[in-house]
Amino acid sequence: MLANLHVKNLALIDEADVDFSEKLNILTGETGAGKSILIGSINIALGGKFSQDSIRKGAEYALVELTFHIEEKSTLERLKAMDIPLEEDGLVIISRRLKGNRAVSKVNGETVTSSFLKELAGVLIDIHGQHEHQSLLYKSKHLDILDRYGKERTAALKQQIKVLYEEYVRLLGELNQNLIPEEERLRELSFMEYEKKELEEAQLREGEEEELEQEFRRLSNGEAIMEGMAAVYRLTGEGTESAADSLGRAVRQINRLTELEDGIGDFASRLTELEELLNDFNRDIAAYMEDFTFDEELLHTTEERLNLVHGLMAKYGGSYEQVQDYYKKLLHKLERYADYEKYKVELEKRKAETEGQLLKLCGQLSELRKENAAILKEAIRKALEELNFLQVEFDIEFRRLGQPGANGFDEVEFMISTNPGEDLKSLARVASGGELSRIMLAIKSVLADKDSVDTLIFDEIDTGISGRTAQKVSEKLSAISKSHQVISITHLPQIASMADDHYLIEKYSESEVTQTRIHCLTEEESVMELARMLGGARITDAVIHSAKEMKELASGLK
Repeated sequence: MLANLHVKNLALIDEADVDFSEKLNILTGETGAGKSILIGSINIALGGKFSQDSIRKGAEYALVELTFHIEEKSTLERLKAMDIPLEEDGLVIISRRLKGNRAVSKVNGETVTSSFLKELAGVLIDIHGQHEHQSLLYKSKHLDILDRYGKERTAALKQQIKVLYEEYVRLLGELNQNLIPEEERLRELSFMEYEKKELEEAQLREGEEEELEQEFRRLSNGEAIMEGMAAVYRLTGEGTESAADSLGRAVRQINRLTELEDGIGDFASRLTELEELLNDFNRDIAAYMEDFTFDEELLHTTEERLNLVHGLMAKYGGSYEQVQDYYKKLLHKLERYADYEKYKVELEKRKAETEGQLLKLCGQLSELRKENAAILKEAIRKALEELNFLQVEFDIEFRRLGQPGANGFDEVEFMISTNPGEDLKSLARVASGGELSRIMLAIKSVLADKDSVDTLIFDEIDTGISGRTAQKVSEKLSAISKSHQVISITHLPQIASMADDHYLIEKYSESEVTQTRIHCLTEEESVMELARMLGGARITDAVIHSAKEMKELASGLK
């Protein structure tokens, strides 16, 4: 459940901190007080869009933080599967800090993307916005509702169909892509044979490019290397002015001095070591020059091979592995083109088999959906009656699409008759805005029993209703709150009276600055807010008495 909402510097809100109960939370306030800002802040925290104007005027940033307390085992498992670090007490803290047109989003201290937040929102909360009921006018929404209701029976089958449909589309694309005229096939075949021959004759080796580049550098610099090494040898090992000659004379001289002074012996030893090291160096450099060969023909051969390797790499891929991958695909394509008719027959056969399997699974899914629909339509009809749709008829009509898709071949549409004797018609032709709102509430109440989502938010679910119907809506919200946390914004006292926790959102001015604040009402304050909603500007004793009666009646209905 949503345990806490913290908002800072958002629109008209300076700072607000709200603790919600696990049952029915009702938010009321005068028009323009900022009720929509509160629901908007929750949407923003869960990855929704925002503008720079969302940040309160004069503030550097805005912050929205949601704290969820999760106890449902299935929800905890889904969160773990999303790699969300969970606290021992099952807390999930979502924060979104807005600055300019950018936002930093975090879940339990770890930075996440907006798309991740939206995915997480689907696990934690179900928000019914002000105009979501209008989505009932689209038939695609009806199939989504049916599948949500029956997901325990259909989810695995739907996944199989999705995978099979993707394979079917791939085979169809491959078949269409490779339907080529005979003349073009022969031309392609000839070109591929040339490429195959070119690659096979090259006999590329792994790591050969690096070896050739190293050898080419050595050979192309061979003359300079020999001249330089000879100069070094002349300076260190040959002639009367060489380092070796000078060092030898120095050794002989210092050895004579050791006979005159014992302390010079250490210098003599060190100088002798230097002479030995230089002699070793000179022997090694002489051996290197003797072994080093500069072969102009070998340089030419190496350069030609390197150019060939570079050319093939550029033509068929940037590395040896990519060239090999191209060669394997080339062989596969050659095999297809060489025996094209056989390839086409096999591909057609695989496509037909996949299509047959797809149609079979779609048929199984359709049957399950029809079974689920029979149960769902009765549950929705009953829920509609509880929302003051008297003698309502409700049905779910199936139509088969021409071709199967990733979601099967069913199209479903909700049909309704709200008056006795009238034929069933589509929602788009029958329902008004207020009726659509109640129909959506009925559907949500039925789905709530199937959903693991703990928190349901209704933003002005009471649009277009009043009187007895409003009372029925309040009772339905209260019934849902027995198994789910419900947060609802309303302007109707009948609904507000059912609140387990009643919050007032109000706007006030201070130092020429307009702000919005929210606080939980006491029992007495709740009665006065109900009186305001009942009586408007003038609250009489009679209105207050009516508010108290309404509150007492609501307590008896819970």
